[in-house]
Amino acid sequence: MYPPIQRKDGTARRDDLWTTTPIGGTEIHVSCQYIYHLCICSLHTLSFLSSLLLGSELVDLSSKNRPLIYPAMSTTSPPTPPADVSAGTEACFPPGYKPFHPEEHGLDSGFRCKVPQEALLKLLAGLEPHRPGETGDQGTDFGQLTPNNTSAGPRLGIGMDSCVVPLRHGGLSLVQTTDFFYPLVDDPYMMGRIACANVLSDLYAMGITECDNMLMLLSVSQKMSEQDRERVMPLMIRGFRDAAEEGGTSVTGGQTVVNPWIIIGGVASVVCQPNEFIMPDSAVPGDVLVLTKPLGTQVAVNAHQWLDQPERWNKIKLVVSKEEVEQAYQEAMFSMATLNRTAAGLMHRFQAHAATDVTGFGLLGHARNLATMQRAEVAFVIHNLPIIAKMAAISKAYGNIFNLLGGTSSETSGGLLVSLPREQAARFCAEVKGQGSGGGAWIIGIVEKGERGARIIDKPRIIEVQPRGTAAANQENSSSTSPALGDTLS
Repeated sequence: MYPPIQRKDGTARRDDLWTTTPIGGTEIHVSCQYIYHLCICSLHTLSFLSSLLLGSELVDLSSKNRPLIYPAMSTTSPPTPPADVSAGTEACFPPGYKPFHPEEHGLDSGFRCKVPQEALLKLLAGLEPHRPGETGDQGTDFGQLTPNNTSAGPRLGIGMDSCVVPLRHGGLSLVQTTDFFYPLVDDPYMMGRIACANVLSDLYAMGITECDNMLMLLSVSQKMSEQDRERVMPLMIRGFRDAAEEGGTSVTGGQTVVNPWIIIGGVASVVCQPNEFIMPDSAVPGDVLVLTKPLGTQVAVNAHQWLDQPERWNKIKLVVSKEEVEQAYQEAMFSMATLNRTAAGLMHRFQAHAATDVTGFGLLGHARNLATMQRAEVAFVIHNLPIIAKMAAISKAYGNIFNLLGGTSSETSGGLLVSLPREQAARFCAEVKGQGSGGGAWIIGIVEKGERGARIIDKPRIIEVQPRGTAAANQENSSSTSPALGDTLS
């Protein structure tokens, strides 16, 4: 039995494994005790994902007489959405895609998923093992580790997006990453795509464009009804699978558990030659910082939830319309589901020196983490913030609880933050946009001599990124030209 969880009033219960703090309707604080329970849950293995996809029954091992029938994709296909494709929704939406409406799938109209905010930084401290004979700082604080150089090749451990492990044979390296989170958008198909894109993004931040294998990690909520499971989970699996195929890889297995919450993520692995990846440690003074997706996804997701919460909507309705919130939400969902693969390939062509992807720690958090990894004594200075239109205004109107302009607002499956030579930056941005990956790229800052830190200037320039498919976005695209570097950093 699990040890009891104490309520705030001192009474004990065993099923209330977390407490939701309604700050922006999204924050969930998870204690070490809760994470312990999550680990215990993972020991109750239900089946490998491969068995699930072949049509096996998914059994809740906590109850011998209560099987949970999980319809396999090979035997029960989810309903095909009717055609309703909006202009500008090209890259990640399949033919016939229509925004998800719960009632069309036999679910309650109020069916929603909640957004947790990850706070796991300190839990990773001290995991990096000491390896006698290797050079490099084996510090004990997360984000304070530098790459190690070994006779077999470069090694990268805890602290960055992916691990790089030299293999015993032939000068090859294993590059591997894992990531998972809780659902944050209403559409389960798109949530699956976002989860997969988020996992692959860690490889893309290393300049890797090919993935040899993916596993999917899936937690099915025991609090969902059987009907909810039968409608929602196959759509989520299909989204994950489709995004993997778009990335040139496939899902060959994984693990599935029953848990109080839906969780989705995966593992991405690739075996590389040294010229196939870019170590994130070579930024030099004079480099330029580029970001390949707009900020503000957390704000957009929350604002969309607030449409049904009058007490919160009333705080922002003077600065944004409901239509603008819907457009921003669709833009955020599209952006999160878009792969960073195009930018990863261009990192080689334009001689990128270092990169990371912007996710749970926000732009500034990941910039600081990347700065600590640099061999040269540098600092990252951010001048521009490309933000989904109206999200900066919403953040200010709601008391700046997201700290969007401060750079610590969480992003999910965000863009790549790339340090590359100044003379290459404008062409890199133009190529990212020109290759039609569905994204953009903006010059946001510079690399200068410093003490391996990062900062945002006091009054950064806000670049309002219009949701694609809108009249404003179409006008912007038709009239846009690549600005001079000095203009972008003014």
